Amino acid sequence: MVVIRPARMNDLDDMVKFAEMASFGLTSLPKDRDLLARRIAQSEYSFQKPWDKPMGEVYIFVMEDLEAGKAIGTSCIISKVGGFEPFYAYKLETSLHKSETLNIVKEIPTLHLLAEHSGPCEIGGLFLDPQYRKHGNGRLLSLFRFLFMQEYPQRFETVVIAEMRGVLDENGLSPFWEAVGRHFFDLDYPKADYLSAKDKRFIAELMPRFPIYVPTLPRAAQEVIGKVHKNTEPALKMLQEEGFTFCGMV
Repeated sequence: MVVIRPARMNDLDDMVKFAEMASFGLTSLPKDRDLLARRIAQSEYSFQKPWDKPMGEVYIFVMEDLEAGKAIGTSCIISKVGGFEPFYAYKLETSLHKSETLNIVKEIPTLHLLAEHSGPCEIGGLFLDPQYRKHGNGRLLSLFRFLFMQEYPQRFETVVIAEMRGVLDENGLSPFWEAVGRHFFDLDYPKADYLSAKDKRFIAELMPRFPIYVPTLPRAAQEVIGKVHKNTEPALKMLQEEGFTFCGMV
């Protein structure tokens, strides 16, 4: 039998294993034991305090196999993104370019950098040991979070987002990052992703603030905008079935 419960510090070894098995791209599951320990400590504090409004608390859960006596998966909720550490993303919009002289009208997809200081609730950190990806375990680990939010609505923002892992290859290579981020950060994607889990200030310091016209990017980068990692497709399908839709944030 499996149960879902709040993460405890004695789950740390299992959380480290999850981070290693998850490969690249799960910012909420960093490959850093000390950072994971701090996140669990923050989560324990969040559960203990009787919050009356969302202030950016993190709630980390684990799924436990009672017979095996070990954690087999994890997921989390962030009550509110933003605040002192903004939530950064590109907003995919359309720019209209028109020439009466040439009688040409062009709609150009454009990426605009946003820094959200008072954002919505976020669900994330979903990972399940591959051996247990059966019998509806993954669906339970994902969807029970909505039951928790319904039980304690005062703790969470009413709008909920899910940041899905983007397209990466087995070496952590991201076509979008190679076309955009690497030029400004001089880091590979796994390193930048790890650093963003510790401190996001470098994003504001180095990321270009001007719009990026999508057609100017390499074809490989254009094709993955708004797409998810192949291992994330089942989670995306599950959320879409619950009513989630793409909001144009990349």
